[in-house]
Amino acid sequence: MSEVKFSKEHEWITVADDIATIGITKHATEQLGDIVFTELPDKGSNVEKDKTAGVVESTKAASDVYTPISGEVVDINQSIVDDPSKINLDPEGSAWFFKLKIKDKSEIDTLMSREEYEKFAKESSS
Repeated sequence: MSEVKFSKEHEWITVADDIATIGITKHATEQLGDIVFTELPDKGSNVEKDKTAGVVESTKAASDVYTPISGEVVDINQSIVDDPSKINLDPEGSAWFFKLKIKDKSEIDTLMSREEYEKFAKESSS
């Protein structure tokens, strides 16, 4: 498994070859509460770094899901659309949101390590 990187919008990303897997962090699910609805980008669509790529709704709030890098959506996780509660159970594992064919690998360098993200998340929620 490759290193996990994180965005300031509380998304995580892993990279294998030129495919990135993206989801939301455990911290994000803790802030949102019970997730009841998920909308993902269409397969084949192009998404741009830091732009909206989907939506999650919880019993507390609706929140946009951003893409931490640019690319073409090559796969989506239909299981979290069918049962959004799966996101609360394993947000940084089986409840990934979508996979991208990476447009520009250098964009990954702008993301945070796990340690940097944990510090950021702690500071932003206090």
